[in-house]
Amino acid sequence: MRLFTALRERKPSLAAGLLALRSKAVLGQTRMSSSSSLPVAAVCQMTATPDKEANFSSCRRLVEQAKEGGACMVFLPEGFDYIGSNREETLELSESLDGDVISRYSHLARKLDMWLSLGGFHERGHDWKTDRRIYNSHIIINGQGEMVSVYRKTHLFDVELTSKGVSLKESAFTIPGPRLVPPVQTPIGKVGLGVCYDLRFPELSSALQRHGAEILTYPSAFTVATGTAHWEVLLRARAIETQCFVLAAAQVGAHHAKRTSYGHALAVDPWGEVIGDCGGSDVGLTLVQIDLQRLQDVRRDMPVQQHRRDKDFYRSLD
Repeated sequence: MRLFTALRERKPSLAAGLLALRSKAVLGQTRMSSSSSLPVAAVCQMTATPDKEANFSSCRRLVEQAKEGGACMVFLPEGFDYIGSNREETLELSESLDGDVISRYSHLARKLDMWLSLGGFHERGHDWKTDRRIYNSHIIINGQGEMVSVYRKTHLFDVELTSKGVSLKESAFTIPGPRLVPPVQTPIGKVGLGVCYDLRFPELSSALQRHGAEILTYPSAFTVATGTAHWEVLLRARAIETQCFVLAAAQVGAHHAKRTSYGHALAVDPWGEVIGDCGGSDVGLTLVQIDLQRLQDVRRDMPVQQHRRDKDFYRSLD
């Protein structure tokens, strides 16, 4: 496991030099900020398999390491609970929100006094007994272990990229979420919730920003083909157009014989600069300071939201 730490100055040009950081035989690099009062978020990268117990052990180590690094909120990727090798296994391993998996994460959050972003979780649908379908759910748990928000992924990944060897039809067993949820006030700021493929729909991020989001988060399991082409540019675009921090935990490597993920869990600041990157091969995390004054400075200097026209203007071609 590798630890990648990116603690930023308020002004990017004043970023401090690189130095070595060793933690439990983990060697990484860190850029330390002169301001230690800023809240720290941990953006994680893992390789989930169908083994739920092994996945929990991996995530627990990441959360514990984030705590040691000074983080107050941890972001885990889509499929943190497991990634099944086929449809039947994916459905069979699913649970309800009051099942064992979320109970264990609630206990972990309470024990460490850490906020957790868990998404997406394979949540059994409300009519599970009759239709055996699930939601892809992004859950926020506070430092007391309480579930404070649940967003169910609204845009489902149904894609056939024959030239890239990518064929996934999420809607075959997943129910699209019915609505967005309001941004959540957390120790690092107001967090707006998305999941993976939602990243490609700027209407979602714009809506969250209008309702007060300061941080957008897209826990993901991007394919290698789509990640190589689109991952970073999409995350940076969402940050630039909304002038928000964007935190995107990611899956990396081979989950089983049929599926491999791109990795590169990223953190992006409101100017669109990448301030944390876990790379494309290792399990690990990046620690980033969330400087909301930096966000306010960017929005003040380039007030794009004030320049935005009303909704009817953008519908004038309809």
